[in-house]
Amino acid sequence: MNSQTEKLRLEGAVGIIEAQRDLPPDAAASRGVAVIAHPHPLFGGTMDNKVVQTLARAFVASGWTAVRFNFRGVGASEGVHDEGRGETEDFAAVLAQVAPDGPVAVAGFSFGGFVTVNALQALWPAREVQQVVLVGTSVARVVPPPLPEGTLERTLVVHGEADDTVALSAVMDWARPQSLPVTVVPGGGHFFHGQLPLLKNLVARHLRAG
Repeated sequence: MNSQTEKLRLEGAVGIIEAQRDLPPDAAASRGVAVIAHPHPLFGGTMDNKVVQTLARAFVASGWTAVRFNFRGVGASEGVHDEGRGETEDFAAVLAQVAPDGPVAVAGFSFGGFVTVNALQALWPAREVQQVVLVGTSVARVVPPPLPEGTLERTLVVHGEADDTVALSAVMDWARPQSLPVTVVPGGGHFFHGQLPLLKNLVARHLRAG
């Protein structure tokens, strides 16, 4: 993401997981570690995706250490795509290594949002998660579980009004039974082309409020 980005090689269930870590300006006073998941590997999703990088920048600007990683089979990460099951294991493995203790946040975009919800289910309540950010969350083909009780007030869900990959109506159908608010970006598509600064500001505002 910048010249200060630190490259990591972490251990996963099926081998090496490639990751990158970005520190806030005052690293000694970091609010905690945020782990961010990328979109679908079979459709070009990587940790270098622009929405994922925007999420990382928002966390860093808000005082968090941001860690992005490649799911199995992407980049230098070993293994093959596992339709979300193994990717949830990858998420848990990354978090356990980069933040074995202390405050943590989780975030994901598209398929990464789906994985983040599943990882959060496995983490909670054994590990308290301070902040949750879900953008363009994949809920159509396979519906993720509801968010754990106790996480709703610390969760930001952002979706584009004109998302033609994951319909806004599908996200509303997932959110409605949970009384989970959804922040809708007017005219926004799945990748928020031309609206990434707005997305960053929305996330940063949520993190500051939290």
